[in-house]
Amino acid sequence: MAKASTGTLYRGHEGMWSWVAHRVTGVGIFFFLLVHVLDTALVRVSPEAYNAVIGTYKTPLMAFAEIGLVAGIAYHAFNGLRVVLVDFWKGGPKNQRKLFWAVMVLWLIVMIAFIPRQLMHTFGG
Repeated sequence: MAKASTGTLYRGHEGMWSWVAHRVTGVGIFFFLLVHVLDTALVRVSPEAYNAVIGTYKTPLMAFAEIGLVAGIAYHAFNGLRVVLVDFWKGGPKNQRKLFWAVMVLWLIVMIAFIPRQLMHTFGG
């Protein structure tokens, strides 16, 4: 008797989590770009309103939001390269777990380099 299929290969493992994080970061980047286009377009409607909006971006809260934005963009970019390798490199599917961890190491390096600089810029260090 054949064993029943348990579903997807990635259930609960690196492949599934990278898939979920890729979609979440993609949606987040989309909404950031939408807001960015709208607030930039505001300059043509009302320069005073534009200046007020830009002023709200210079707060410590927004500095932490920028850390989140950079984290999302960096992960999405590195994971996108991983997806290309998994899809188009002969050894990609076999090495997808190693590629995931390579993405995480690269992402961590970028974040370790970015966060202190962002915080120093924000809090004047």
